[in-house]
Amino acid sequence: MEKPATEVIKGDGWGRFPDDLEYHSGFGNHFESEVIAGSLPRGQNSPLICPFGLYAEQISGTSFTSPRKLSQRSWFYRIKPSVTHEPFWPREPSHKKLVSEFDGSNTVANPTQLRWKPVDIPDSPTDFIDGLYTICGAGSSFLRHGFAIHMYIANKSMDNCAFCNADGDFLVVPQQGRLWITTECGRLQVSPGEIVVLPQGFRFVVDLPDGPSRGYVAEVFGTHFQLPDLGPIGANGLAASRDFLAPTAWFEDCPRPGFTIIQKFGGELFNARQDFSPFNVVAWHGNYVPYKYDLSKFCPYNTVLIDHGDPSINTVLTAPTDKPGVALLDFVIFPPRWLVAEHTFRPPYYHRNCMSEFMGLIYGGYEAKADGFLPGGASLHSCMTPHGPDTKTYEATVARGNEAGPHKITDTMAFMFESCLMPRTCPWALDSHFRDLDYYQCWIGLKSHFSHDKTDVKSNDLQNGNKSG
Repeated sequence: MEKPATEVIKGDGWGRFPDDLEYHSGFGNHFESEVIAGSLPRGQNSPLICPFGLYAEQISGTSFTSPRKLSQRSWFYRIKPSVTHEPFWPREPSHKKLVSEFDGSNTVANPTQLRWKPVDIPDSPTDFIDGLYTICGAGSSFLRHGFAIHMYIANKSMDNCAFCNADGDFLVVPQQGRLWITTECGRLQVSPGEIVVLPQGFRFVVDLPDGPSRGYVAEVFGTHFQLPDLGPIGANGLAASRDFLAPTAWFEDCPRPGFTIIQKFGGELFNARQDFSPFNVVAWHGNYVPYKYDLSKFCPYNTVLIDHGDPSINTVLTAPTDKPGVALLDFVIFPPRWLVAEHTFRPPYYHRNCMSEFMGLIYGGYEAKADGFLPGGASLHSCMTPHGPDTKTYEATVARGNEAGPHKITDTMAFMFESCLMPRTCPWALDSHFRDLDYYQCWIGLKSHFSHDKTDVKSNDLQNGNKSG
């Protein structure tokens, strides 16, 4: 067990994060953590009387009878159990832009290539919950299969409330502004260039130490993220298990009159009141925990002779389906790396994909788009919709010729959420004045370079009527 956190707050809140937060290291590990020595029961999970008069409470991320290698659960030892709250009631005013059930009544099927400019941070006070809105998705949280892609814009910390997502796991990608996230397992600081996964059912608070904040969120229903198999790559590479960080125990013991738990359930928000902080877990153990990852630690692989590798080679995390090799949602990044392929069109190739691809940009530029794809913006290329480098990128790449030497892509971090499901798009995303209605123009300038002499055509082609020129 790592050295436990020792700070205990009695009083005014979780907004003060130390500079030297401690974390557990590892992906999918069984951790244990305690703030007060001896507060973690030994030898059993639920003794008649827990140390220091604490309550034992389990949170299950998988069914009881899941195969042991897939089972995820943790035990909390807390001052008061989470059940100690008033009944839930619908939140007013209701949130009109969250979706977890995608059908023709609330979303639109649209195969067009879509792109959005960065959305402005609002002037009115907006926290993480109120600033969260759905862009697209597929499936249903009620049926435990599907995904949703959201974005968030916020300018204030959450106040006297905590968020709980009963629908699925959040994978949060901040693009502007750090996030100070307090969870029942402890605290995480997440900066742009890092990601955080907040599993289904955890209660958490998002504070904004830098003020205005913006980012992306992928949500998966009915499954959890895992590391991709490495196959012939071998035992090392891509995202290393040791670089994933989980929080250490932290708690506060103070009254919180009127504290509100805001629960997302079926895409709708519900409120429940209680008079204490939900962050009262003195000790915990298990493998169902929030975690973060620094994308700069990713070890990319690339072709070293010819052709452009498939983007799957840069998968950080995957949420699998029951079909081998087919993801409900992959999280893929395009980090700084060397391009060295010879006699090769080095940018991403032109493509029609049975998967659907949502892209975002954290900072820098993206190698396939010379213009228009900006940090904080996004694009969506749905199933079998053509996409690829814009005209400027194609012409500049071809002009460099076959003698282009090794080149390092620097100061960039783009990413992709890729799913086997066909997304439906929210009407407010399609109608947004931040949507780039001229996106298609970036390819219109691609001209024919086809050139040949009639003598090049095979005689049997001419005999069959396949005439050219």
